[in-house]
Amino acid sequence: MIASNAMLWNSEKTLRRANHIGEFKPIAVQIAGADPNMMAQAARLNVDRGAQIIDINMGCPAKKVCNVAAGSALLKDQPLVQQIVESVVQAVGIGPDAVPVTLKIRTGWDRDHKNALEIAKIAQEAGISMLTIHGRTRADLYHGDAEYETIAAVKSRIGIPVVANGDIDSPEKAKQVLRITGADALMIGRAAQGRPWIFREINHYLTSGEILPAPHIHEIQAILNEHLLDHYAFYGEYTGLRTARKHIAWYCKGLRNSHAFRHLMNSAEDCKTQLQLVNDYFDEMKLHSDHLLFLEAA
Repeated sequence: MIASNAMLWNSEKTLRRANHIGEFKPIAVQIAGADPNMMAQAARLNVDRGAQIIDINMGCPAKKVCNVAAGSALLKDQPLVQQIVESVVQAVGIGPDAVPVTLKIRTGWDRDHKNALEIAKIAQEAGISMLTIHGRTRADLYHGDAEYETIAAVKSRIGIPVVANGDIDSPEKAKQVLRITGADALMIGRAAQGRPWIFREINHYLTSGEILPAPHIHEIQAILNEHLLDHYAFYGEYTGLRTARKHIAWYCKGLRNSHAFRHLMNSAEDCKTQLQLVNDYFDEMKLHSDHLLFLEAA
């Protein structure tokens, strides 16, 4: 996600996020903001930098986003929603070099004000190519369970593709959400953190009806090693070491002795030591099983 504020476009964080070298295509960039002109400019800038899809964020519930009337805070102001989506589509979604413009929303501001259908109609009329809906309101944050009836209602009333999102954390849940919503696709968020193989598991289950066995430890160790080496190369020693901690913790969540390992791993003072601790941990696990064994809740 990239802020639409032009003052931030040359910040280190924004330039890093806008670096698409080595990324798989199509390259999608999500933009956030509350000013239609700035959002249009941000969309144009990112397309010029290589973005092949522009996604408008109206689903983020974070305070730092909503406090500036962006993200899911926009759901309170339908006229502004219309101005933003129309401005962005006009900027990059029309003409010979047009790219698809998509939109991510929640079901509404709070449970008494679920206006996803109204927003969806505005989006479709403006030329939005695809709509993703998270099954909670902004006020819900990530509390409670996602609900999918609102997504189903939207899907039945509009013609553009609808993507269902929220609490899809297993192959069985993926099938259930598709059945309830009739959605064209699913978006997986937090469940993929430290578990990138969830997409393979879901695809296999939806096509065969079979649950794949847990991944081999050596496979996950290899994936994590590749992830960390790319991470260190991209962020550098200082930032790479620190930002890798959460990713390592996600991969190890619920595994044997993970709490003690995370404490030790967080004390590493350089990337080489951090990577060695990761490999020592997985090598020790391979002495007990060929497959991942989830023994703890954290």
